[in-house]
Amino acid sequence: MHRIDSDDEAREQRLNPSAGSLQSRIFRIGLVLLAASSLGACAGYSRGFLAPVVESAPGTSKVDLLVATTRMPAGSTAEMFSGGRGSAPAFADIEVSLPPDAAREIGEVQWPRQVPGNPAVDFVTLRAEIIDRAQAIATFHKRIAKTPGRQVLVFIHGFNNRFEDAVFRFAQIVHDSDAEVTPVLFTWPSRGSLLAYGYDRESTNYSRNALEDLLRWLAKDPQVGEISILAHSMGNWLALESLRQMAIRDGHIAPKIRNVLLAAPDVDVDLAREQIADMGPNRPNFTLFVSQNDKALVLSERIWGGTRLGAIDPAEEPYKTDLARENIKVVDLTNIRSADVLNHNTFAESPKIVELIGARLAQGQTITDSHEGIGDRIIERATGAAASVGAATALVVSAPVAVVDPSTRENYADEVQALGQSVHKTVQP
Repeated sequence: MHRIDSDDEAREQRLNPSAGSLQSRIFRIGLVLLAASSLGACAGYSRGFLAPVVESAPGTSKVDLLVATTRMPAGSTAEMFSGGRGSAPAFADIEVSLPPDAAREIGEVQWPRQVPGNPAVDFVTLRAEIIDRAQAIATFHKRIAKTPGRQVLVFIHGFNNRFEDAVFRFAQIVHDSDAEVTPVLFTWPSRGSLLAYGYDRESTNYSRNALEDLLRWLAKDPQVGEISILAHSMGNWLALESLRQMAIRDGHIAPKIRNVLLAAPDVDVDLAREQIADMGPNRPNFTLFVSQNDKALVLSERIWGGTRLGAIDPAEEPYKTDLARENIKVVDLTNIRSADVLNHNTFAESPKIVELIGARLAQGQTITDSHEGIGDRIIERATGAAASVGAATALVVSAPVAVVDPSTRENYADEVQALGQSVHKTVQP
């Protein structure tokens, strides 16, 4: 490793006055986080949410999830998969237990206050196993055979989601929407950090072939009657790109893929138009959920510069004409405060699953769960830094909070290391 001596530092300071101060600040931030981790390792933030509990509780509900993922396996069976990118798609079979309805708020995930959780009041797992492809196929066939209409719902999460975030959230959506489906979770390598926006975005590209293969496999299965896709935020780019690839490779999208729900899509509106056009005329029914006050999409637009599909006003041109021409149903959630939207004809001719999921979204259903700390919110509101641009500033702002807030400390440990390496390379002769 190259060592920077005092002469090197002096010369570098003359050429780039900010470099030395930035490196030293990041170094100090690393020391702060390392010291804080030793002081507060047992405080506030838990891992291992997916460790199965031995006993259930009266009145609980259960949801079985088949999981396909491009994430790297974690070192712990209680975490199962990390935010790293796996060398090949992997599969898991997970049974989630939800607390009795009287002990929870519909539409929310009741996270365990400690590990292991209490099934009487927390979301917990009763079974969480990594399986191979053959086992995944056998498990799927057992479940689809018991599903009315042989309907499959594939969920693709968005930015800033850990593996357990996606698992518990999808289980909640399936249960609370009362949709009679065989649920399949596709989860891609998200680091679960506001500062990892660029990494997460590239991870969706990394995962598009795997999602395309999964959708093709489901569509070719003779036991499957119909497939619906629910994508959220950045996961919409992955969904649209995989469907586009399928259309180009096969000449069409598999007819069994009937419905695609685009929830708050973090996709450039012009790119989305091209992706959908490339799918050809025989494409699924699209339902778009938009909101002009979605802060995450506003932040994404600042970073990338293009209007996000999930933040458009569907009553304005050219969007109004474009959406009508492409026969895309739109639900504007900007000012919705209740489920009254369903009294109109938005879902009048929609399949049951679209109606049920749409009702949950219209009622304010959250689709993402990220373990944000106080530092995350400081970064989000004060600096607006959610990507590598401004990451050093964001870390400087949030570092003091990491001493007392374990979620902030956990979320930015990787970013501190990555930024430190980047700065070290920059200041080398």
